[in-house]
Amino acid sequence: MGADRSGEQPAGFAVLGSQHHYRGWAIDVRTDEVVMPDGSVARRDVVEHPGAVAVVLIEPGDVVVMVRQYRHPVGHDLLELPAGLLDVDGEPAIVAAQRELFEEAALRAADWSVLLDLHTSPGMTDEAIRIYLARGATPVAESERFVAEHEEITMTVERHRLDELVAMALSGALTNAAAVAGVLAAAAVRSHDWDGLRPIESPWPARPGRVGANPG
Repeated sequence: MGADRSGEQPAGFAVLGSQHHYRGWAIDVRTDEVVMPDGSVARRDVVEHPGAVAVVLIEPGDVVVMVRQYRHPVGHDLLELPAGLLDVDGEPAIVAAQRELFEEAALRAADWSVLLDLHTSPGMTDEAIRIYLARGATPVAESERFVAEHEEITMTVERHRLDELVAMALSGALTNAAAVAGVLAAAAVRSHDWDGLRPIESPWPARPGRVGANPG
């Protein structure tokens, strides 16, 4: 099998120019003029995204902590992993993941590893997400908990067995892309006694400036 050359820039495909159409609080949209291998020029729309993190938190009994959140573009609630944008300047991805777990699930975890890295929809966006596997959870004291706002006001925390989530993914009941990938990856790693997980300092070519050590 061929190696995944994620992060490599192939020969050709030079960008002749770009036109920015929209700059939002989370994303930007541009159109690039790209030279194709046959010398023709094609226009490609790109959604620029800051990147994101998500957490598969495993509790005793292979129970996974999930959140249910309203997602406006699809118009209904989705069952998801605790997750969020890399929207704090200079914040390492591991710190963002720990912050999201704290804010969304009111939990801290002692043990962190990289589970997998994703390009969520590379045909139209540069969005990249790093998914961590976390264990050794402890609850956050009520007095320390994050005060939710916007869609997170109605967010709820749920716990599901990993095998149940795998079945939900395969049946179409679990559709959030990061959640499906994280659940299936966690099940695969579990089948190998959790061997093969990467340390949190592992390179992330899609967001090299966001790799950082666990602050403890």
